Amino acid sequence: MSNRIKEFIDEQKRAAATRYIPETVKIRLWGKSAGRCEYTGCNSPLWLDSVTKVEFNTAYIAHIIADKPNGPRGHPTLSGTLKSDISNLMLLCDAHHRMIDKEDVAGHPVDLLRGMKKRHEERVELLGSLAPGKRTHIVLYDARIGTQHAGVSFGEAVEAVLPERFPAEARPIELGMKNSFLEDRDPTYWAAEREQLQAHFEGAVRPRLTLGDVKHFSVFAFAPQPLLMVLGSLLSDVYACDVYQRHREPNTWRWQEDAEGLGFRMTRPTRSGGTPALNLSLSAAITNDRIEAVLGPECSIWTLSIDQPSNDFLRNKAHLAEFRGVFRHLLDQVKATHGQESVLHVFPALPVAAAVEIGRVRMPKADLPLKVYDQNWKNGGFAEALVLS
Repeated sequence: MSNRIKEFIDEQKRAAATRYIPETVKIRLWGKSAGRCEYTGCNSPLWLDSVTKVEFNTAYIAHIIADKPNGPRGHPTLSGTLKSDISNLMLLCDAHHRMIDKEDVAGHPVDLLRGMKKRHEERVELLGSLAPGKRTHIVLYDARIGTQHAGVSFGEAVEAVLPERFPAEARPIELGMKNSFLEDRDPTYWAAEREQLQAHFEGAVRPRLTLGDVKHFSVFAFAPQPLLMVLGSLLSDVYACDVYQRHREPNTWRWQEDAEGLGFRMTRPTRSGGTPALNLSLSAAITNDRIEAVLGPECSIWTLSIDQPSNDFLRNKAHLAEFRGVFRHLLDQVKATHGQESVLHVFPALPVAAAVEIGRVRMPKADLPLKVYDQNWKNGGFAEALVLS
């Protein structure tokens, strides 16, 4: 039997099984479900074959309460009353239609299926209501940290931007080098990773900015902090951009609702005239002796810190905006104190979003060059990584 004939027979069977349901109800169900399987976690498009990509109807209209009292989840009176009611109907793929009606009826009670239908249709309604101006291009960047690639998931990124924005495209803009074999302790690591990041940016992002077809970025990055600053400098403050932070509790990229301010503290150097250094003790505490071991005891150390440095302190967009403002003021203070010919030596312990924002906040033509160091115990502590100039 040819595929076309089988498709025709299947279509006729589906139509016969639900012929009593008015066409207006079927059309409304297709609209409310966006033509996708409503089973939680599936979301398969039901207008094409997943293997051949040939477009035809692969959907089943399933009943939550069966249309007959002796059917799956049947009821003496509600089966007849609700058999054509859209509130009792779900659009499903073949696999999940068989699962709920034949293979695992007991595991799919009425309340479970109603919850699936409700969540799916609410999500469709939400996405359909978003205006074109809410589109964002999702940028993923990860680089090897030690021996591992952390990886950034497009699915997690999409979940984080909703409902404020929605992805402009079905695929992200990826800037990381997946097959890098260099470790961050290797002296050639920084130049190689920086070069590939800049090359990917110039190839994948710059032409689209020139054409004007990108209006907003949502950035999800996981990489050593000096490289995150390079990424921020490439994005700059010129383009509309939201930078996201992975949280440990809960494990998500979505910004949390915690509203309390952080109370950043900026501490000026106890000595003046030495090499200016910046101690960024935010995700962890950095003692000044570790900086002096690199620059010498006469360096002038500025410190930006909070009361309790931790990996998970940056909870919401307001916290990140607060950091941007404080860091912008700090750069101005260092330049006014040490002069515009100086180089600021940066020793960071930062959340990833804050590291990206350092690159975005810094003004290349006005601010001091930043010589950024990276902590690596395999190399004996802090060592110079790269310069933003």
